[in-house]
Amino acid sequence: MNPTHPRATNPTARATIFVAFVLMILIQPVATNATQMKIAMAQIVCLDGDRAGNLTRIENAVVEAKAAGAELVALPESCVLGWENPAAHQRAEPIPGRDSDELCAMAKKHQVFLCVGLDEKAGANLYGACVLIDDTGHLLLKHRKVNVLQQLMTPPYSEGDGAAMVVDTRFGRVGLLICADSFRPELLEGMAKQRPDLLLIPYGWAAQEEKWPEHGAALTEVVQKAAKTVHCPVVGTDLVGGMTNGPWTGRIYGGQSVAVDREGKILGRGKDRDRDIVLVTVDLDAVKSQPPK
Repeated sequence: MNPTHPRATNPTARATIFVAFVLMILIQPVATNATQMKIAMAQIVCLDGDRAGNLTRIENAVVEAKAAGAELVALPESCVLGWENPAAHQRAEPIPGRDSDELCAMAKKHQVFLCVGLDEKAGANLYGACVLIDDTGHLLLKHRKVNVLQQLMTPPYSEGDGAAMVVDTRFGRVGLLICADSFRPELLEGMAKQRPDLLLIPYGWAAQEEKWPEHGAALTEVVQKAAKTVHCPVVGTDLVGGMTNGPWTGRIYGGQSVAVDREGKILGRGKDRDRDIVLVTVDLDAVKSQPPK
């Protein structure tokens, strides 16, 4: 404003401009750097070989989780055909392929990120895999399980090379491991070097019937150790049901999915041996603000 203009020396005009400026500031949205993500652990029942039924149960869980406000739905290990199911050698699909395409369509339809464990056929090899899909239906990342427990199926799963474990998303950097991968110190240390803001681990956590519910405490300890090693929140989603093939036939998947923060503090836990959808809020910005240890 020109200082010679009559309004510039008018106290009333100056006060009006000042008040208008203050009000403009006050009505602006409060800026925040926090990146909070609402994640649902979808602890579902999986029946070996029931592809159509398992996909239906996955979608039912996604619908319920989305209605509760979830931005990402984390599902268990091998939850399309069942873990250690020899029939997967003939029935599993490539990734991308029919099963992953259906999951991508599901993510797009419900506008939610999905993390799903499913088996993958690649040539003569069968892999235990995990995919991360964004809310537009794009496949962002595929991880193949490295620690495959070869004694449990003949022929066994092939081992992944551990090369694909993290991807950048609008929420932050997300890492993927699968169940027994989290037992391997070198895989956790390799993940830590990639500095994810969030680690998702589908589990097929099984034990004899009489060892539940106590066996759930061991799952919590494994997830907490992973969080403290990788220095980020970890979401571990377990199956509900039973194993019907191989030397572990009759063992029970007992649920008790668990999410923890970077220090191992429990953010949420699933029911014991029952279907459950557990919504947790993870503050990823708190991770980004922390220097690596």
